[in-house]
Amino acid sequence: MQQREYDLSLLTHQLKSETTGTHDTVDNLVMSVNPFANEENYGKFLQLQEIFHKIVDSIYLRDDLNHAIPGLASTARHSAVLSDMADLGVHQFPMENLPEPKSEEAIGWLYCAEGSNLGAAFLYKEVNKIDLDNERGARHLAAHSDGRGKHWRNFSAQLNAIDFDIEARKSAVKGANEAFTCYKKLLRTIFELPEPEEQAA
Repeated sequence: MQQREYDLSLLTHQLKSETTGTHDTVDNLVMSVNPFANEENYGKFLQLQEIFHKIVDSIYLRDDLNHAIPGLASTARHSAVLSDMADLGVHQFPMENLPEPKSEEAIGWLYCAEGSNLGAAFLYKEVNKIDLDNERGARHLAAHSDGRGKHWRNFSAQLNAIDFDIEARKSAVKGANEAFTCYKKLLRTIFELPEPEEQAA
């Protein structure tokens, strides 16, 4: 069944195939804290987003990736998150010892970051309900100027065109799963949620 759904010769399909379970738990966890119920909850969500995009910011600036994916640096969203926080008077959440993704593992983190913008269409509609938009408080959730779908297709095609060997692909998958796991851990810390039972022992 998996081969019918995914063309595993494409890195983005392999990443999706091997991270779907972890990705789904991230989505469920995010919505469980009602991040768009009010500005207070959304402020915590911004703190979460700021840390994640701080981690991936240097990946967007890598010379090798900007050669393979022209304009990649301009799509980084850390500065937009900081502007959103400034709009609402939200302070950065202090967090030390953040991951520093390197080499091919960083590709997995980049995949998660770019994929989150594709999936942010729903989030953007939700944040509009508390009167925030791409001019105030929700810049980083706004669609790319090309449109979310077209931007994702272009990004995916360029990423898939990079020649990664088997070990590099494994590292990218490892990085993507680490990114999702890190995001969940950060969310639990910022929203003060207990660790799941299997990890709390």
